[in-house]
Amino acid sequence: MKLHLSALQITTILREHHLLKTIVKSVTEATYQNVSYDSRAVTADTLFFCKGNFKPEYLASAVTAGATGYVAEQENLAATIPGYIVTDIQKAMALLGAAFYGYPQDELFIIAFTGTKGKTTSAYFSRGILQQTTNKHTALFSTIDRILGPKPEQEFKSDLTTPESLNLFHDMREAVDSGMTHLVMEVSSQAYKKNRVYGLTYDVGIFLNISPDHIGRNEHPTFADYLHCKLQLLVNSRKCIINAETDYLEDIYMAAKATTDPEDIYLYARKGVKPTINVPVDFEFASQEDNLKDAKFTVKRLNEASGLDVSGEYQLALPGDYNENNAVAAIIAAGLAGASVTDAQATLPDVTVPGRFESLTTATHGTVFVDYAHNYASVKALLSFLRKQYNDSRVIVVVGSPGDKGISRREGFGKALSEEADVAYLTSDDPGFEDPAAIAAKIDEHIDHDKVTVHVEIDRPKAIKQAISASRPNDIVVLAAKGEDPYQKIQGVDTHYPTDMVVAKKVVAELEQ
Repeated sequence: MKLHLSALQITTILREHHLLKTIVKSVTEATYQNVSYDSRAVTADTLFFCKGNFKPEYLASAVTAGATGYVAEQENLAATIPGYIVTDIQKAMALLGAAFYGYPQDELFIIAFTGTKGKTTSAYFSRGILQQTTNKHTALFSTIDRILGPKPEQEFKSDLTTPESLNLFHDMREAVDSGMTHLVMEVSSQAYKKNRVYGLTYDVGIFLNISPDHIGRNEHPTFADYLHCKLQLLVNSRKCIINAETDYLEDIYMAAKATTDPEDIYLYARKGVKPTINVPVDFEFASQEDNLKDAKFTVKRLNEASGLDVSGEYQLALPGDYNENNAVAAIIAAGLAGASVTDAQATLPDVTVPGRFESLTTATHGTVFVDYAHNYASVKALLSFLRKQYNDSRVIVVVGSPGDKGISRREGFGKALSEEADVAYLTSDDPGFEDPAAIAAKIDEHIDHDKVTVHVEIDRPKAIKQAISASRPNDIVVLAAKGEDPYQKIQGVDTHYPTDMVVAKKVVAELEQ
């Protein structure tokens, strides 16, 4: 497909959505062969978007590189090229990005997950099932990986849970051109806060759960704002799946009902759980076996009017009863996309998630677990499950909290450690422009020192070495929150980090040589 965007298309789209304020130096016959918000990526005939912390010199650099038009919220008086002045640059960029790339979303069956925890795991589960159903024609946009097609170079690490809109539609177009027919993606609250997915409609939207997170000066000012942004996924989905055990169920259900017929809203819950509002549960699930080696559960349809039956027994490669909840959502979503029960049963036992519940057994220092659990809800769920499996063991946790965002996580980590840990090593985790020692001190303020022995070691590899070295044969050491992240965000720079598991393996090799 030849990609281009004409001046007429631009003005028509912007006017339709009441975004256009004025046009500067109008050239009605202009056609743009490229779109970009990064002046370093500009080529000839580029429409350049002045977004974020924009500086005039960025536009000057873009013009020098070949930009022939720009979109901005304010006119640049020094610019010599046409400008489309809009009321909201992020909304304009999403709408024009979709148009430039030929509306690739219309050629994909899109499943989208949101929730405070479980999005990534659920997305991997759904894609795993649909790879069987579609004969390996399902793309993935996740916090960990983006997979656009079958070529090795089309699988790479993600920089954002939900990409910036121009990147999002670019990757959708590449996925379609590579033969992908389905897409499973995560949608973050920030994607709606920043209008990265403005105008996008999903075939199936899934709401897993909600608890305080991403609340701080650079993210959501309040929990109400966080919840509002999360709810937008359901408002923009043709069919909705809701975990009936989630908090704020009434708000969530009403958001789905606002734009979706009740017959296209599917609720699921663990057997015996009654929703907090009077709504029918369509599917219930129950654990059959849940230990470190096996996670087996059953799903039963309760409402035959739902028109979908995914009843059966399933097995997972990832243990933990919280993963059963994620899997049920994934099974229902895949079923709505055309997957059979047999597809799900055949594939789920082999689906793994990078950085999720990876383990390393040592000869003299217990068992080390690496997991991306990165807020109160996920850390609590992980540690609680491990305590059940190792009820006579000490739980030693290495954890830090990011800088510049997720401020509320610091209290959450302190609370989770107080409830489930015996020893904590507070360390660095993407400190950004903040002092990691100050972040650790904030976590420490919320730890009950009568229950937890606390150590502070800001150098993460050193903290991991200290934790493993101090562990006894029956102990468990949990390296939380970074998973497979191969870098630390420090002072605006993605600084190489070998990943927690690589560090752990090196430490164990040194201890046991």
